[in-house]
Amino acid sequence: MPLLFIAWGSHAAAAAASTPQPGEAAPAAEQIEIGRYLTLAANCAGCHTVANGERFAGRTPMPTPFGTLYGPNITPSPQHGIGNWTADDFWNAMHHGKSPDGTPFYPAFPYPQYTRMTRADTDAIHAYLMSQPASDTPSRPHELRFPYSQRWLLTLWRAMYFEPGTLAPDPAHDALWNRGRYLVEGAGHCAACHTPRNRWAANDLRRGFQGAGMMDSPWYATALTGDAHGLGNWPAEDIVELLRTGSSPHSTAAGPMAAVVSDSTQHLSDHDLGAVATYLKSLPPGPGPGARAQPSEAVMSAGRRLYEQHCVACHRAAGEGAPPAWPPLARNTSVLAPSPNNVVQMILKGGYAPATESNPRPHGMPPFHALSDSDIAALATYVRNSWGNAAGAVSPHQVTPLR
Repeated sequence: MPLLFIAWGSHAAAAAASTPQPGEAAPAAEQIEIGRYLTLAANCAGCHTVANGERFAGRTPMPTPFGTLYGPNITPSPQHGIGNWTADDFWNAMHHGKSPDGTPFYPAFPYPQYTRMTRADTDAIHAYLMSQPASDTPSRPHELRFPYSQRWLLTLWRAMYFEPGTLAPDPAHDALWNRGRYLVEGAGHCAACHTPRNRWAANDLRRGFQGAGMMDSPWYATALTGDAHGLGNWPAEDIVELLRTGSSPHSTAAGPMAAVVSDSTQHLSDHDLGAVATYLKSLPPGPGPGARAQPSEAVMSAGRRLYEQHCVACHRAAGEGAPPAWPPLARNTSVLAPSPNNVVQMILKGGYAPATESNPRPHGMPPFHALSDSDIAALATYVRNSWGNAAGAVSPHQVTPLR
């Protein structure tokens, strides 16, 4: 699941003022506009729109260790979508994680975070979705292995790992911090990607935002905590810059995060992005990466030769890069991550920063899949252990599964 952020309206100050409180009725057009912004900010289409398909018609695959789940049709089609759902039904789905007939949803739908949203916000999203074109594309059934295909097991999962409840403001902090907390911990469901999960796919809240491998891809969601392996060295304005443009002096969004920036966070208001950054900067440091395999001198020497041959022209001799075109590698949070997957993925497959309004023609990196697994491991090891980086060695065995 990608990093997603939700806000209240189309502009920061107006948004906070215009969001109706529970029990209040908003004018229809205003409520739909609020819902449009919330839906765009939450990147609902990311899980409910297949590539080149009808918007919100579902069938988007979400691979997991238990099998593949598919995002359902959430258009107002009475037969194949949610056209027969009332606002109460939609609230029950978002807050309690249950369908109108009481069937529990699999938590790939991030209701453990959505439960913290206000009723007014879920009503606005429902109103917007009901205003969209209906699609008669049937939802694709999930393809889960036994026994995970048995939904009654979710009753046990929910008893252990799910507690519904709207997020209450913390009076010890100001409004900006509380707004950021609401966006990050609740509506934005950042923990869905950036907090580790246990063997039953529940987020380990004791390790909140400490970084985690993605369930649906080989990418690693980096830590958001206040240490050198997270956002400890990032000024708040650099967090805002990454979420708005896809690039910053510290890193460039890649993989699933690039899609989130392109389709979601670039559309957020300055106020919302500032609130998110304010809250993220308040997160405490994580425990640190622990012991890591130290690279040999021979591997570092081989990696240096490969770097000078293939990488130095863009990323420069000291790994400083030339942001925003070419990201720095020195002290880059993806480079320093406990998992080498992000570095290996970029070397193998290349890629682009997300195309955004602020950066409509981003620079890209070519793939180097022609290199052997040993060469890629040596190059990744060199990058992860040069210019002040100390992220440990990478073995060829870690490269092979990523091809």
